[in-house]
Amino acid sequence: MAPEEEGLPPENAPRPRAPFVVVKCKDCSKEHVVFSRPATSVNCSICGAPLARPTGGRGNFLGEVVRTVA
Repeated sequence: MAPEEEGLPPENAPRPRAPFVVVKCKDCSKEHVVFSRPATSVNCSICGAPLARPTGGRGNFLGEVVRTVA
């Protein structure tokens, strides 16, 4: 069965150049998935602590970057 028939993108489909990252909040230890190049400030949904700030490129992450999500 072809990938298009299964609902998957074709093999030659463009891949995102900037992955998502999992950032752990420094205050409440909750993990959040954040785009690696954020355009706006990202805050924790639980305690409101800042997780990432935009820099015009790769974000400035204020929490611990746990892993990269492809």
